[in-house]
Amino acid sequence: MVIVKTPLRISFVGGGSDMKNYYSRKTGSVVSTTIDKYVYAIVKERFDELIYVNYSKKECVDHIDKIRHDLVREAMKMTGITKGIEITTLADIPSMGSGLGSSSSITVALLHALYTYQNVLITAEQLAADACRIEIDILGKPIGRQDQYAAAYGGLNKFTFHKGGLTHRIPVKMSGAAKRKFASSLILYYTGITRSSDKILSEQSSNLLSKERFLSMEKMVSLVDPFVDAMVRGDIEKCGELMAQNWELKQKMATGISNRKIQRMYKKALEAGALAGKVAGAGGGGFLLLMVPRERQNAVFEAMREYRELPFMIEESGSKVIFDDRSYSTK
Repeated sequence: MVIVKTPLRISFVGGGSDMKNYYSRKTGSVVSTTIDKYVYAIVKERFDELIYVNYSKKECVDHIDKIRHDLVREAMKMTGITKGIEITTLADIPSMGSGLGSSSSITVALLHALYTYQNVLITAEQLAADACRIEIDILGKPIGRQDQYAAAYGGLNKFTFHKGGLTHRIPVKMSGAAKRKFASSLILYYTGITRSSDKILSEQSSNLLSKERFLSMEKMVSLVDPFVDAMVRGDIEKCGELMAQNWELKQKMATGISNRKIQRMYKKALEAGALAGKVAGAGGGGFLLLMVPRERQNAVFEAMREYRELPFMIEESGSKVIFDDRSYSTK
């Protein structure tokens, strides 16, 4: 049996520039961090030749092509496992529509577990590249490349996205005091809305072909380096100012990114003292990320008491094997 633990992520500014319709024309950039909320992939050998898959549903099939869970099916094909295996995926939070990159984290976790099951050492770079190949190239999902790399590498990073699909990771190095100040200013609230991000992302990708939306994305990318500089200095006020600008620009990228319920939540938080906020991921639902200085947080907690908070911390590690026992393999 092999168990892999892979973190989810939140991004701050520049999201959307990891889509091909942007980075094929101009270098994209985003700053993000993984958090201590995870997905898990468990792989266990079976005595028979069947394939069992356990997630929100249960599948038992005799051929890989019959697997309905597309990420499991394609991860098995990519790693060369075709039968006699049981695969289970679990998550700390509901994975559908969270905006925390769960789909890509699951893909990375599956690949990591299946490679480890076969005693194949795999780098974070290869895990991320393989996950991108499955989700974007094979399955044609309308997503970018940041989530796969964030999940594989872990930590607080700036990612740049170049023509041809090359992705470059630049770890953000902060003093302990600056990192504690930054991390402690972040709060997540569940909007109560679950949604499929595909429609929003498809529209956003198509809209990048228009000059106006492309220019908006350029402005979002231009916020990344100033945001990183402010993080390193521990300047939370400046980080909040830049995140607020990013959210205003992001809402112009596609319909459905925000709605009345989200706007109501955001307004309440701002009136109580939050510096800024944004919906995690594609938008439309999932989690609302707020940036709030410590001295104003009690007022924000009180104002937002009708909503469910998701306490979290920054996670320094990426995808990792937490259990590996293949000593008694019979095959």
